[in-house]
Amino acid sequence: MSNHTILRRTRQAALASALFVALAGVASADPGPRGGMRGPGGPHGASIEAAIAHVKDQLALNTDQQKMFDAAVAQTRTARDAGRTEMLAVRDAMKAELAKPEPDLAAVAAIADAARAKGQAERLKVRTTWLNLYGTFTVAQKQVVRDHLVQRLARHEAWREKARARFGDQG
Repeated sequence: MSNHTILRRTRQAALASALFVALAGVASADPGPRGGMRGPGGPHGASIEAAIAHVKDQLALNTDQQKMFDAAVAQTRTARDAGRTEMLAVRDAMKAELAKPEPDLAAVAAIADAARAKGQAERLKVRTTWLNLYGTFTVAQKQVVRDHLVQRLARHEAWREKARARFGDQG
């Protein structure tokens, strides 16, 4: 194999690694429907949005609460779609840079950072909308949500202990 071929393959491997790192950074910024490393909305998968949506039928929402619920669901979907669009823009920017003989990875990183910041701002808006809905709940409705979260956390902890028993405490 010639030095030129080795150099070309090394460069391709380095660029592929950079692509992976850039896209992984954006992917971790957008947790999607199941959440990132710490779960959607908080640690241990305790998503406020998912908890409220899961127990919606048990909440007996009044008309105003139902309108707020529908608006929150619509805002969540819009934010998720916007996040996907941002991730696609980062991917497309990376592909365009990798097509160049000397790609500017700093430019792609800047686009990824902007996408991450925009996604975080959208998630905070969505969470605020759901928290505003939760703020209108009666004590009984809040107890339904609380009970669901307690059950969910208990299931998560049981799963975690089972995994620790099976694989050991690896961090």
